[in-house]
Amino acid sequence: MLNNIQINTGATRSVPGHLISGTLASSVIAGAMNYNKYKKSEITKKEFINNTIKTSLQGGIATASAVAASNYIGEKNLLGALGAISAGVVAVYGTEKVYDRLEIEVSKNKEITND
Repeated sequence: MLNNIQINTGATRSVPGHLISGTLASSVIAGAMNYNKYKKSEITKKEFINNTIKTSLQGGIATASAVAASNYIGEKNLLGALGAISAGVVAVYGTEKVYDRLEIEVSKNKEITND
């Protein structure tokens, strides 16, 4: 199927390099959006920092998986492309769950300390 499709994805790109680039780009966007919410008192300083870090990591992961998938498409490897996208989805979801769990643990510790 993919053998009949001609897509020039250019030279193979560095996945780790794009993980860093994606994280930095996402940091700029997430930082600006969360700072705006913080200034409007919609979120706390802690939420501003945590949301920015989490979203930055997720943006880097999404960028790296997209670059990896594009590299595989350039090699006409559909299974590799699907694997790269799947790995990205799992990693972004995992990051979300880890941060959710950390927030629950921090909340529990505050409740114990305040009792």
